[in-house]
Amino acid sequence: MLTIGIAGGSGCGKTTVVNKIVEGIPKDSVSIISQDSYYIDNGNLSAQERSKINFDHPESIEFDLLVKHIDLLKKGNVIPMPTYSYVSCAREKETIMVYPKKVMVIEGILILANPELRDRMDIRVFVDADSDDRLMRICWRDLEERGRTFKQVLEHYEAFVKPMHLQFIEPTKRYADIIVPQGGNNHVAIDILTAKIKSNLDN
Repeated sequence: MLTIGIAGGSGCGKTTVVNKIVEGIPKDSVSIISQDSYYIDNGNLSAQERSKINFDHPESIEFDLLVKHIDLLKKGNVIPMPTYSYVSCAREKETIMVYPKKVMVIEGILILANPELRDRMDIRVFVDADSDDRLMRICWRDLEERGRTFKQVLEHYEAFVKPMHLQFIEPTKRYADIIVPQGGNNHVAIDILTAKIKSNLDN
């Protein structure tokens, strides 16, 4: 099993890179694990307390469960990946059954910040983008998907996203085997990654 980690700051285009890679390889050959599914359940908090959750800090992720699930997949087991709601800040009752495939892609802002998880990756990718481009994408996403007002988006960015990016996410670039500037618009880097995966599938 070829295990690929795709990291990068919030709004950098990670999901676009993942989707374009998946489009370029056989559909039944890849499993996708999202770090966002492993946020700690905070559904018991009040609305005011939930608004102060720092989703960009490593302690917000249940890395022990994520690493356990990666190990189970590598051993050929099926895992029940959690689902998470950013609106309620709680794990949903439903899980997604993920099956072991020849290629496993792990995607998330903090996946290169955890040594145990990092050690389980064969290829580490950091998707890079300008901060103003990331902020624009964050604004659209949070307004449309997470029920925040424009004022709340900017306050959250200033209080959590920007400082956490500088402290925890940007430094993980040094662990990357490949850095992809311009996110999903970097067709050359995506083609190189896709070719590497295809060559592994052919072996």
